[in-house]
Amino acid sequence: MAEVSAAGPPPDAALAHPDVLLARLGELAPGDPGRIAARGRTIEWYLPMAVYLARRFAGRGEPVADLTQVAVLGLIKAVDRFHTHRGVPFEGYAIPTIVGELKRHFRDTAWNVRVPRSLQELKLNLAAVTEDLTQVLQRSPTTAEVAARLGVTPREVLQARGVATAYRPVSVQQPAGGSDDLYLIDLLPVIDHGIEAVDNRETLRAMLAELPAREQQVIRMRFYADMTQSQIATEIGVSQMHISRLLTRSLTRLHDGIRADAGRATTPATRIRRRGAADRPSTPVFPPRG
Repeated sequence: MAEVSAAGPPPDAALAHPDVLLARLGELAPGDPGRIAARGRTIEWYLPMAVYLARRFAGRGEPVADLTQVAVLGLIKAVDRFHTHRGVPFEGYAIPTIVGELKRHFRDTAWNVRVPRSLQELKLNLAAVTEDLTQVLQRSPTTAEVAARLGVTPREVLQARGVATAYRPVSVQQPAGGSDDLYLIDLLPVIDHGIEAVDNRETLRAMLAELPAREQQVIRMRFYADMTQSQIATEIGVSQMHISRLLTRSLTRLHDGIRADAGRATTPATRIRRRGAADRPSTPVFPPRG
């Protein structure tokens, strides 16, 4: 009695052809062991096509390994849903299915910044359309030409190009300017509270110039020369109580004037511009100490 090989009968060479495999898939019922084997061999046959399509989407912020998994998932869906009686080659059905799966992956999971779906899909089509037009025109196409091919406005093309950076944010700790000592965070704008102080000084300078000469002198001696009220009173020849009243009246007037000025203008530039260069003295109200 002849022994039966443990490996089973040799595989049918005819079943190695993908068209035969696909036809057999359509004939066998789900769950049939023969169908399971034919399905696996069909997926293996077209696996290089899925890998190729995945690599076409490389360089967009997603690992190639992740894209390959997505493409294989699209291939499996194509194999399970394909019917030979439709008269369409399997490649013509599988390629759009795999590409659609890859685009869906980018649209749903690969964006760190929420971008409208229309712009996401437009961004994914830009590269292919630009490449086609470059070959046809033998030059780089203009934004208007790309927009005409895609059936959108030039503004939408520009917006789609701009969202390319929404895939992955750039780290602020990334070196900038080719230097290891300079980082992007060093180039970011910060709030400069000194700008508001400059505006307040300009406003105060104009208001000080409107005070009576005696009050200007008292303020200069108190806050610029750092003299006490008693010293000022002795210098001018009046009582300390009189100096206290002058300071209180002057500071209240300046304080109210600054608050009123801030209420009339919403930005420092507006306040400075409204007063104008002619309203400000060309020399400091308090001359430098000599």
